[in-house]
Amino acid sequence: MTDRGIPVALSSFGGGRKRSSSTQADISKLRTPVPPYRHAAPSAPWPWMDFDVDESAVEPLYPGGLASPSDHWKKYPQNLFGNWTPDQVLRSKMLISCSDSQPCSIYNVEVMDDGHFDKTVGERTTTVTADSASYQAFWNELQQPRPEGIRIRAFFVDNLSLNVLRMLGTTFNIEPFFFSSSTNWIPSRYQEDAKVGRGDHITVTLPFICTMRKSGRPESVSSVGSANDLEKPTQEVLEINTQAPLELSMPTTHEILLQDLLAIHMVRGKDSSTIISYHPISHLKKTSAKRLQSLVQRTGDSVYWSKLFARSRDPTFVFLAILWYALYAWDEAFEVLYRHINKLESQVLGTNDINLTRELHKVQAYLLHYQQLLQDFHKSVDFVKNTPNPAMDCDEDKENSAELLAREVGNLLSEINRLEGQRTMQSDRLKNVMQLAFATVNIEDSRAMKRLTEASMRDSAAMKQISYLTMVFLPASLIASVFGMNVAEINPGTYQSLSHYAEATVTLTALTAWLVIAMQTESSFWPSGSPWWRRLAWPIYFTAARIKGSYLRHRGALPTDEQQAVSFVVTPPDP
Repeated sequence: MTDRGIPVALSSFGGGRKRSSSTQADISKLRTPVPPYRHAAPSAPWPWMDFDVDESAVEPLYPGGLASPSDHWKKYPQNLFGNWTPDQVLRSKMLISCSDSQPCSIYNVEVMDDGHFDKTVGERTTTVTADSASYQAFWNELQQPRPEGIRIRAFFVDNLSLNVLRMLGTTFNIEPFFFSSSTNWIPSRYQEDAKVGRGDHITVTLPFICTMRKSGRPESVSSVGSANDLEKPTQEVLEINTQAPLELSMPTTHEILLQDLLAIHMVRGKDSSTIISYHPISHLKKTSAKRLQSLVQRTGDSVYWSKLFARSRDPTFVFLAILWYALYAWDEAFEVLYRHINKLESQVLGTNDINLTRELHKVQAYLLHYQQLLQDFHKSVDFVKNTPNPAMDCDEDKENSAELLAREVGNLLSEINRLEGQRTMQSDRLKNVMQLAFATVNIEDSRAMKRLTEASMRDSAAMKQISYLTMVFLPASLIASVFGMNVAEINPGTYQSLSHYAEATVTLTALTAWLVIAMQTESSFWPSGSPWWRRLAWPIYFTAARIKGSYLRHRGALPTDEQQAVSFVVTPPDP
C-alpha cells in the first residue's frame, strides 16, 4: 500500500449514532472531560508531565543506521519519541482508550491523480482482530509501496484497536500529541517537520456540537437537573456543566446537543498522501466510520468539488472538505436550538412561572460555551489558510492552487461568521426572554400588591365606620361613667369627692407621661446618648430650659431668629 516515506494525512472523528434505546447511563458517558490545554501541542516541552510525581527515565531511541526489529511498532510511542515515558503515556490515556476486544473495521477511499474518486475501492472493508496473524498482515500491508496514480488513499477506522494505533503511529511517524489530544478532547492546531518542496505534518483537533434525536419523553439526566425540569419546578439544580450534553425537550421529540470531535493529522507530500480517520469506541455514535467514508466519497460526486480536485493536486482540499462536516453539524444544532428558544418564548409569554428562568440560564450558559468552540473552529480554518503546503512550492500550478485554496477557506470562514451571528442572535433572544420573564413576574407582584392595598383600604373604611359609630355612643358612655361615680356630689353619704378624683387623675396622668417619655431611647427632651438618670430627670431640665428661654426673650438678649430656635434641652452643668 505505502512505505514509511509516503506522506500521510490522519484524521480522527468521534461521534454518536442515534439509537432509540438510549439509557441514562449511555448519555452520562457522552460527558466530555475538561481539556487540559497545556498538553495540546508538541511546543510544550514536557508532555503530560506532573512535576511532583514524574520520575520516569527517558528511553533512548534506536541508534541511527541500526535496523529496527520487525515488531518495534509495539513500543510506540517510546520507539520514536523517547521523551514520552510510560507514566506520561499512561496519564495521556491515548493507549488505554483503545481496545483489542472488538474487531477493528477499516473502510477505504482513493482519489486518483486526475481528481476523480475510485468507487470500487469504497466497497472494500478490512478487518483487523487481536489475532497475531491478522494484525501482522495489516502491518505488512502498510509497509508495501503504493501503486502509482493514487493521489490520496483514505482509511476510515471503526473501533480503533491498540495494535492498529501503534502501527499507524509508527508507520507514519505521528506525534503522540495527536492521539492524546483526540483522546482528551483538547482543541489544538500545529505544524511540524516542514520541508520545502517535500511536505510537512499539520494537526487540527476540533471539538464541535452535533445533534442526536430520539422520540418520546427523556428519562436521562442532563447537565442541569432533570429533562422534566419544567414539569418539576421544585427540583434542585446542583450545577450547570457545559461539558455534558444539552437536552432539549420538545412536544413530540427529544433532541440532545452533544460535543463531538474532529481531529485531523495530515502529512502532506509531493507525490501522494494518505488520510486515516479513526472513531473512538462509543455506545452512541452519531457518525460511524462507514458513514463518514460515504460522505467523503460523495464529495467526489459534487460537481463543484470535483473541479477543485481536478484543478489542484494539493491534498489540503480534502482536509478542508472534512472541516465542512463540522460546519454542517453546527448549523443543524443551531436550527434545533432555535426551535427550543421559540418554545421557551411561548411558555414565558403564556405563564409567569419563575422556574422557566432555570432553563433559560442553562441554555445561555451553553451558548457562552459554544462561543469558545466557534472561536476554535475559526482559528483552525485560519491555521489551514496560513499554513500552505510546502510540497506545492515546486508545483507549476502553485499560484492557481493557492488562489483556489484561499477562496475556499474564505467561503468556510464566511459560514463560520454566519454561525457566530446566529449564536449571538440566540443569546440576545435569551436575554430578552429572561428580562420578559422577570418583568412578567414583577407585573404579577405589582398586581398582587395592588389587590392587597385595595383590601387594606376596604378594611380601613370599615374601621372608620366603626369609629364613627363609637363617637355616637361616646357622650352617652361618658355620662354613664360620671353618674356611676361614687362621690359625695352625686351619691350623698360617701366619703369621696370630685376634688379627690381630680387629684388622683392628674397625678396618675403626669406619672404615666413622665415614665413613657423617660423610657424612650431618643427624644427631643434630652441630648442623644444621655444616661438613664438624665432621661428620668427630663421634667427638671425641660422646665429649666423654658424658664431660661423666657428670661432671655424678656431681656432681649436673643435675636428674633434665635428666640424661635431656643432649645428645650439644657446641658447639665459640670460638677
